[in-house]
Amino acid sequence: MNTPRQAARQRRHRRTLILGTTVALTTVSVLAYLLMWSSPDRTADARPAASTPFATPHKKAATATATRTSTPSPTASPTGSPSPKASATTTTAAPSPKDTPQPPREASNTTPSAGRIKPGATYQGVATAYKAGVGDGACLFGPSPDLMIAAMNTTDYETSRACGAYVLVRAANGKSVTVRITNECPLPCAPGQIDLSEQAFAKLADLKLGRLPITWSLVSPSTIGPISIRYKTGSSQHWCAIQAINHRNPVTGLEVRTAGGWRQLPRTAYNYFISADGGGCGGAIRITDIYGERLTITGLEVRADVVQPTQVQFARH
Repeated sequence: MNTPRQAARQRRHRRTLILGTTVALTTVSVLAYLLMWSSPDRTADARPAASTPFATPHKKAATATATRTSTPSPTASPTGSPSPKASATTTTAAPSPKDTPQPPREASNTTPSAGRIKPGATYQGVATAYKAGVGDGACLFGPSPDLMIAAMNTTDYETSRACGAYVLVRAANGKSVTVRITNECPLPCAPGQIDLSEQAFAKLADLKLGRLPITWSLVSPSTIGPISIRYKTGSSQHWCAIQAINHRNPVTGLEVRTAGGWRQLPRTAYNYFISADGGGCGGAIRITDIYGERLTITGLEVRADVVQPTQVQFARH
């Protein structure tokens, strides 16, 4: 049996063991905690997720997409400067070169109908030559004021869509010439081929060469007078055919105003727009160029086979 002194000694011994164990456990826990936070793996895991290298490329891609979407198109922003109002009327101001008086104009809110020949594109082909006479041709413009003209191959002529287009033709020898399309070159003229007047071909090479590899593209000349309108022979209030002449850029559409609104007229291979039932004949005319610009012309009468100047012109591009 333990004496009171022995019992007290045993109690002090148990307290010492318990206190030592507690201190030891606490020390081990502190050391483990410090080791865990000082390890390299833990440091890497502690980085913020936003610092990963994948965030930047996603932002760059989004910025590029927004930039491409917001870039204005030539259709919405024709170049040039406004000019005084002429006898024909238009809406919405637009630029033009100083040599041609210009009224305000309107940019179409619809995409121009796509054809084979497009602005900004370069085409390859071959140049040949023909005797142009007075310069008249399939486009029925009549005698040309100069013979810097050409006939477009049937494929690219595209049912008279090419009529009146100004084309810059370049030869491999570095020489070039700008011509107006007034005629069609039928088969066997191949796509890309342009049959130049002899006078235009001579600007590039000797006529004896016969055929010349070329590249060509649309241009929008600076020196040009106003657009004119002509009603075809036989036109009246009951049937009419309308033609635009001397336009700076290719015409893609012609409309007439009727009681029901604007009416698009079909185009013929001989470069007139037809109103077979007379609807709109003698009323307002609206023409659209390849860039989507529209000019509204009023005040013209149905005068068969008479060239009526409007003193308006499409903007230069």
